[in-house]
Amino acid sequence: MGSLLQFQDLNLAPPSSPSSSLTNSASASSTSAAIIATAGSTTEAAASMLVPKLEPKLEPFDVETPIYQPQQPQDPTSSSQDLFFSSSTPNYFSNSQLTPPLSQSTSSEDDNSNNLYSEYSRISELFRTAFAKRLQDQYGDVSVVSDPDSRAIVPVKENDNNALSTVVVSPRPKYQKRSSELVRVTDLGIEDQRYFRDLVRRSRMVYDSLRILSVLEEEKRRGERLGRRARGDLRAAATMRDCGLWLNRDKRIVGSIPGVQIGDVFFFRMELCVVGLHGQPQAGIDYLPGSQSSNREPIATSIIVSGGYEDDEDAGDVIVYTGHGGQDSLNKQCEHQKLEGGNLAMERSMHYGIEVRVVRGIKHAGSVSSKVYVYDGLYKILDCWFDVGKSGFGVYKYKLLRIDGQPEMGSSILKFAESLRTKPLSVRPRGYLSLDISNKKESVPVFLFNDIDNDNDPLCYQYLERTVFPVFVITNGSNGTGCDCVSGCSDGCFCERKNGGEFAYDENGFLLRGKPVVFECGVSCKCPPTCRNRVAQRGLRNRLEVFRSRETGWGVRSLDLIHAGAFICEYAGVVITREQAQIFTMNGGGLVYPNRFSAKWAEWGDLSQIYPDYIRPSYPEIPPLDFAMDVSKMRNVACYVSHSLTPNVLVQFVLYDHNNLMFPRIMLFAMENIPPLRELSLDYGVADEWTGKLAICN
Repeated sequence: MGSLLQFQDLNLAPPSSPSSSLTNSASASSTSAAIIATAGSTTEAAASMLVPKLEPKLEPFDVETPIYQPQQPQDPTSSSQDLFFSSSTPNYFSNSQLTPPLSQSTSSEDDNSNNLYSEYSRISELFRTAFAKRLQDQYGDVSVVSDPDSRAIVPVKENDNNALSTVVVSPRPKYQKRSSELVRVTDLGIEDQRYFRDLVRRSRMVYDSLRILSVLEEEKRRGERLGRRARGDLRAAATMRDCGLWLNRDKRIVGSIPGVQIGDVFFFRMELCVVGLHGQPQAGIDYLPGSQSSNREPIATSIIVSGGYEDDEDAGDVIVYTGHGGQDSLNKQCEHQKLEGGNLAMERSMHYGIEVRVVRGIKHAGSVSSKVYVYDGLYKILDCWFDVGKSGFGVYKYKLLRIDGQPEMGSSILKFAESLRTKPLSVRPRGYLSLDISNKKESVPVFLFNDIDNDNDPLCYQYLERTVFPVFVITNGSNGTGCDCVSGCSDGCFCERKNGGEFAYDENGFLLRGKPVVFECGVSCKCPPTCRNRVAQRGLRNRLEVFRSRETGWGVRSLDLIHAGAFICEYAGVVITREQAQIFTMNGGGLVYPNRFSAKWAEWGDLSQIYPDYIRPSYPEIPPLDFAMDVSKMRNVACYVSHSLTPNVLVQFVLYDHNNLMFPRIMLFAMENIPPLRELSLDYGVADEWTGKLAICN
């Protein structure tokens, strides 16, 4: 990529005000200057430090391992560097009074020592010989130890030593361990932001693809047997960790994570670990353990607020967060909390004025998991106190305040979108031009909203639910072949073979991996409408809204949370031939050329980083598309989707009502989890980012 990150070292002196940014090291006071310890500073200077000096040190994966180090008497003249970098080999004989000089040993002491060792050797030899002889007489294959210096009763073979060594020595972990170096990422340029956003998006695509494939593999292995639900989220995360694909493992980032935006939604806790947003799979507080910092003080970096503690108080911008620990298996407080681990890390972060990332866990019906996790931005810890909780046990509480100047919280947008779905006019009484521009042609309404100007252009077009093909396309592409699956398509059916031996969707209707073209079950198939191979033909299922934007003209956003890999809608228009398109262009009309759409389908399900021998799907093959779509008079909601070089929507060609490969339908699928009210974007294949969408749609 070539972009450089500006990592601000937290070992540098901060400004005197705790609320100010830690990045302004130029305004450090004289007190802060004493924090940067040098080799010549004294112990008293090191004791006045206000900010922990941190050094890189590896730790096991998400497990805090206490490191025992013997205490040594400190020399009052030792430097502050010695305080942070103590010797790993303690001098147990530093006191001369406890170590007798060898020169003072008398000849009588030597004689007594020699006599003692001689008697020990005699008894040891008798003991070893007696037991070894008895074993030899009993089993016959036991030999007597011939080495008088050996402590063994029976001899050990060389290969036995090798076998023991393989058991004792544990293999080194494959994955990259978390770093202990705390940094803050600042001043990212536009290219850097785009690079990291694309990096996070690709990592999440790999995770989603692995998760879906892991669940399918586990379900096939179990068959119809009952058992626990397959945990594809855990298997996907473990596979990516072993392949070194977890992000931000080389640095522990304080503050915002590059490539992760406020409002991003995650369906699994392990996905937070993969992108580096929260490194603890279970604990609610992620922190740098004190055993890994130079001054042995832990620092908190992120928390998850999910209502797991009865004493939590969440008012959005202000949170009263309860520390962890002291709960039983039913999440009831059963003992007092202690100021250690993550609780101590929160207190230390408050002391040093270090902000923490806040992720909220919210119950969400209809998702692949029981709840969703939303990143809500950065908070400052203002206060910490020990209080008696509702269960009568002592708990630590922390008051957090959201830092100003950040985008709106994702959790608030989720709640707002839920209100829009049920009572839009009550929530936004002004701005709606239509509550359904499809005139009930779609199964769910398509809203039209404009609170910027008086433009109502989308009302001037006829709404198309599906693409209109010429008659010869349907006639020449209908061969009357289909599957014979009565209750739904299963492994080995005709439609599976048409798709190269694997279905394109999982049981939830999510796209497994992109292909040149997907064959869905058609009119000649005997399977029901609920078949897993009938997804795009079911039409729109998420409530979309065409809205007026100051940046992109008209845009499209969803009122529902869209899963990665889920079908969104068809890009509909009137198909015309190449000859007709040339005449149409001469008259000044605007057209959409399907062959110009970027082949983002190849990125969805691409596991080349996991499997070196991975081959991109090339079957079923599709010839070069040589037709255009006229959307100048008849169109659907997809025509208002904006253009972006880093889109969140991909184009997948699909066939189901005919088999003419030269005229597939253009279907849109989500490339990532798309939160409500976030604008949809598509790569139209044009080079200019500022072109917006097609001119005819603006």
